Amino acid sequence: MERYDIAVIGTGPGGLEAAITGRARNKTVAVFGTPGGSAKVEKAHRVDNYLGIPAVTGSELASRFMDHAKESGAEFISEKVTLVYPMGEYFSMQTSAGEMYEAVTVILAAGMNAGKTYPGEEKFLGRGVSYCATCDAALYKGKTAAIVSFTPEEEGEADFMAEYADRVLYFPQYKEEVHVNDGIEVIRDVPVSVEGDIVAQTLVCEDDIYDVDGVFFLRPFVAPANLLPGLEADERHVKVNRSMETNIPGCFACGDITGTPYQFIKAAGEGNVAALSAVSYIDNKRREKSSNS
Repeated sequence: MERYDIAVIGTGPGGLEAAITGRARNKTVAVFGTPGGSAKVEKAHRVDNYLGIPAVTGSELASRFMDHAKESGAEFISEKVTLVYPMGEYFSMQTSAGEMYEAVTVILAAGMNAGKTYPGEEKFLGRGVSYCATCDAALYKGKTAAIVSFTPEEEGEADFMAEYADRVLYFPQYKEEVHVNDGIEVIRDVPVSVEGDIVAQTLVCEDDIYDVDGVFFLRPFVAPANLLPGLEADERHVKVNRSMETNIPGCFACGDITGTPYQFIKAAGEGNVAALSAVSYIDNKRREKSSNS
């Protein structure tokens, strides 16, 4: 398995600038996220405060960001990272496609997690609650799985789960028409909490209570503390210092995920700093290894 120098999670201004800076320092860089870049940038009507690019539309700015990052030579992987495991000398990353990747350093740039977790969600994480249906589908043969989805892009995970689970309950939390395979029960109900004893057993919603063997919350973003075990974060933001270092060695963060102000130029600046810090970390580790050999 190839081990990248830097894995960037997120394709917003912070993540793309981190990728550009990492490549400028001759590091191998993998960028995980939506191939079109940040929807927040794309949907901006007009941006007037980005240095050197006045009166630009969000769509044009997003296109420039992505073109620049791709020209840098970074590798783009259109998968959502659902878990990051610190392995000592490197990080292992699991994606929504069920694939595993490795990198010496990780830069978290996935944007702000606007939604709060549900009562019981964190309590039963790993015990009936998960963020990746394709990763865990094989565990649900003959069982009932509830999938709470926040965007139509996650419908494919429900289809995949239906190949294994005896029953799939799909709870779309969006207004668009749902397109999932026949046999999947689409339920327009709003989750309230996850309940159970040792493991998750019921999904409590506003209109009814559903007996389940597992609940999958498929959000565009995974809460930072749930993405990487041991990461210091408050409910919405990752804690970093001025070098964009988190409390976990080799892990850095930038952009909206680190806190206000939620500005494109601030995110890009932090992405530059995070990448420089990652490069310094990698170079120091290599020097230490060389001196000890």
